[in-house]
Amino acid sequence: MIAACLLLPVAVALAIYLTGRTLTPDPESGLFGAHDTEAVDLKARLGSALLCLALIQVLLALWMYRRLPLAGAAPRPVRTVHRIIGLLAFLLSAPIAYHCLVTYGVETTDARVTTHSITGCVLYGAFVAKVLVIRGRRLPGWTLPLVGGVLACAIALLWYTAALWALNGDSSPGF
Repeated sequence: MIAACLLLPVAVALAIYLTGRTLTPDPESGLFGAHDTEAVDLKARLGSALLCLALIQVLLALWMYRRLPLAGAAPRPVRTVHRIIGLLAFLLSAPIAYHCLVTYGVETTDARVTTHSITGCVLYGAFVAKVLVIRGRRLPGWTLPLVGGVLACAIALLWYTAALWALNGDSSPGF
């Protein structure tokens, strides 16, 4: 199980990377009928919603594992809400990622774009890892928080390198 938790996520991230490097980008592709700057703006807004869902996920996870100060034990429905929001986050991320992959591919033109492209590949590897870790009963207790943290950080970094950049007039501090 440990080998699967390591190899399958890496294989998913690598497959996305290789697909993005070999795919011929189609700058004319749209996202829900939006094209060009409208598509970028839509992705920035969807990415911001995704970041909000990720933050809620982190708070719910901290509550479930009694790491949220002064919150007490989480009621049983919190686990279900956590799963539903996780599913919604995945479903929200898929059209954004698809549009990025088809429109731009995996680019390495500058630091911001390279960081964004690689982090996008890592995001789906981390998602696969989280699903596997949740199912793995014999894994160390630190693996789920680690993988969940990587997943949340990937979403935050993707937002920072693209959504913030687009919403901030093509500028992100540090890039």
